[in-house]
Amino acid sequence: MDVLSVVLIAFGTLELLNVLTLYLAPGSRRANALGVFRAFEQSKADPEVHALVRYLVDWVAGTKLIFIVLLIGIIITGSPATKVFSAIALMFSILTFYSRLYPAITEMDRAGQIVPRGYSRTLALTIAGFVIVFAVAVVVYLVTGAAG
Repeated sequence: MDVLSVVLIAFGTLELLNVLTLYLAPGSRRANALGVFRAFEQSKADPEVHALVRYLVDWVAGTKLIFIVLLIGIIITGSPATKVFSAIALMFSILTFYSRLYPAITEMDRAGQIVPRGYSRTLALTIAGFVIVFAVAVVVYLVTGAAG
């Protein structure tokens, strides 16, 4: 199996674990669930707000599931070019975290709304790690001639 397929499978597996956590244990502090946000627990005090939060969590999980299923199709049937462009597309989509989500979570972290403190930095480094792994995998894939 080529390096790009291995990285796509690993990423899809991590995302699937995140989806399962969001559906089954949204209050967890693992797998990028909502337990790190103090407001998640506070939302339970207002059924209307908590219903909206749960709806949005399920919507995010469902959206991630769509991408996972697409990844499975790409891994199984995708041509080398499709796999390369898919990895590049994933890099760009993952990088969008820094445009809107990172400033928001950094502000919440500074305001003491995130537990543990500093989680925004950990998340930013984790996401940067994903992008680096994809970039390295694409380069290795192209250099080793696995793309054709």
